[in-house]
Amino acid sequence: MPYKEPKIEKVFFTISEVAEQFNVKPSLIRYWENQFDVLKPHKNKKGNRLFTKDDKELVGLIFHLVKELGLTLKGAQKKINENREETVNNYEIVKRLQNVRQQLKEISDELEE
Repeated sequence: MPYKEPKIEKVFFTISEVAEQFNVKPSLIRYWENQFDVLKPHKNKKGNRLFTKDDKELVGLIFHLVKELGLTLKGAQKKINENREETVNNYEIVKRLQNVRQQLKEISDELEE
């Protein structure tokens, strides 16, 4: 049996990588960092922000609340602070449904070919 190299997963992501994932500018993520107490990425000695997977999930939650649901920053802050578990659960459901939708679209596209 051939040797398989283990898959290496990234631990930290730059602000540019996170911004690109959500198709926003890094300045918006920096702004959200100032507005949401829960969003606190690590910073290296140079002061560069380093986001973990959990940080990325939090940015995704904020993006969902503000950009997709249209909540104000105050409304999003309130939802995260008062109903965080419920809000996260709802966001996870939406992500799963979007994933299923994408898979169905891919299947539909394949069937049309």
